[in-house]
Amino acid sequence: MDFKTALDTAFNASTQFHSFEKLSTFLDPSIIDEAFFEAGVATVRKRRLPLESVMWCVMGMSLFRQESVWNIAAKMDIALPGKAPLVAPSAMVQARQRLGTEAVEQSFKKMAKHWYQQNKFETWNGLNLLGVDGVVWRTVDTVENREKYGSGSTQYGDTAFPQIRMVCQMELTSHQLISSAFDKYKSNEMVLAEQLIEDTPNHSLTMFDRGFYSLGLLHQWQKAGEERHWMIPARNGLQFDVLESYSRVDKRVRLTTTPQARKKFPRLPNEIEARLITKKVKGKECRILTSLTDAMRYPSDEIVDLYSHRWEIELGYREMKQTLLNSEYTLRSKRPDMVEQELWGLLLAYNLIRVAMTEAASRKGIWPNQLSFSGCSSAVVAFLLTTGLTSPGKLPVLYENLINQLTYYVLPTRREDRSYPRCVKPKPGKYPAKKKNASQLN
Repeated sequence: MDFKTALDTAFNASTQFHSFEKLSTFLDPSIIDEAFFEAGVATVRKRRLPLESVMWCVMGMSLFRQESVWNIAAKMDIALPGKAPLVAPSAMVQARQRLGTEAVEQSFKKMAKHWYQQNKFETWNGLNLLGVDGVVWRTVDTVENREKYGSGSTQYGDTAFPQIRMVCQMELTSHQLISSAFDKYKSNEMVLAEQLIEDTPNHSLTMFDRGFYSLGLLHQWQKAGEERHWMIPARNGLQFDVLESYSRVDKRVRLTTTPQARKKFPRLPNEIEARLITKKVKGKECRILTSLTDAMRYPSDEIVDLYSHRWEIELGYREMKQTLLNSEYTLRSKRPDMVEQELWGLLLAYNLIRVAMTEAASRKGIWPNQLSFSGCSSAVVAFLLTTGLTSPGKLPVLYENLINQLTYYVLPTRREDRSYPRCVKPKPGKYPAKKKNASQLN
């Protein structure tokens, strides 16, 4: 057999399975098919761009930020064989519209639940550490996007780009997303957080930012399952009655709900019990309100220190915007339905990388957030690019090599002594400042 014949044989063998079929290591095909069925887009018709391949293309919009959608389909080799070597750009647009938004949303939610149940995370006193916080995305300035989502405004009018407000729930030791909800820019984050209650896992402790203080939301969060605890900084001027003092800085308190809150949340009682813990951190007094009322099981000193982990979700947002999107903060889609599809694809792509990092960290015996996201994401993207030229039989070995490679991207130990206090910007003047020098004033 000459070299040319051997090369043709190897190439034909490698193309018996297409890239989206080879990538089942990352996305479970049965779960994706279930998501397509619930979204009402499942079909037995075989197209050159099946829904599975379009799904990978939507995720590739975040993984390959510098490439067009058409180039992404060509790079990942996700189209079935046809007369033309490449698919037309218009075919990709039509394929995205055929896939729709709900199919990608259901795929993200089902895969996020599957990945969370599949992996074992570090716990604190038997509770998984979760975080909830908001983030804002901006879209292309089109009439449809501005009507759908709105934007911020100043005294001079609306800001330059329409914006979307999103609230996510994240497992803090691995940065894996559990659920998400988003709406127009002027929507309330607490209202969006209510949509996350159903997907919150049991035996968990969710840390909220100060802006999520709502007794109705917190009570509903706690009562929706088994051991679904919450933690939030106490606001200034908090009114409470002390029921029991465990120490000078640790008290079990009673909080009175308002008639407005009881009207919005019918199951909210007139009073709820919580635990108020006070501690000085770097010379500043911090007060934490939590549902962890068992003082024997949950020590007060550990609770206040535990709240510092809430910042991990902020780091996760930074990884999405600066690393995945390459600091190009404006989403590329121009229609509201395609914008939402792109957002769900972004969250799914981020989780895909984080799941691989979780597997690598478990072999190393460290937390997944101790691995470099930029280094690991580059390795995962490089792996995805090579699947089209790799025979299916070699993929398990290459995936094993990928996981071993990720174990080398260990970050240095975080320095607790580093301090970056927030600076207050000066208030802008009412009138424009004169910038003429002395010679121009004569």
